[in-house]
Amino acid sequence: MTDHREEVEQLLAEYRRSREQLAGVQQRITAISESASSDDGLITATVGGRGVLTDLTIADGAYERYRPRELAAQIVRLTGEATAKAFTGASEVLAPALPQGTDPQALLLGTADLGADEITPAEQPRPRVADIDDEESFEDSNWLDDAEWQRSR
Repeated sequence: MTDHREEVEQLLAEYRRSREQLAGVQQRITAISESASSDDGLITATVGGRGVLTDLTIADGAYERYRPRELAAQIVRLTGEATAKAFTGASEVLAPALPQGTDPQALLLGTADLGADEITPAEQPRPRVADIDDEESFEDSNWLDDAEWQRSR
């Protein structure tokens, strides 16, 4: 009986060490913060270790310099750059806690050991023109009550 108790105690001790290591990894990943700024310094996107946007700074001059579509594109681009930097840092933190040969970046991206054919969604068939023509079109519909619109102006 003593052999089993020792074995169980060793397994529990190993489990506790693993949990402590995992908690430390999670804390370090949570502490990661990376930013990317536009060349003109008017826009800065900041993300956390999991790639979530945590801050977005847009200087007043950005509204004068960029059209809305350009501003949106800059925000998306900068968020992507900051996320790439954050994932690199998170990968470095995560790598020692993973089994040998495991790609931390793939794990963070949620792809782990999946192949490209498993990740890419199956192509959806395009609707036939006849199907589209049969549907009711709302293209020329007015969704505003003109009488209400005139009163509010």
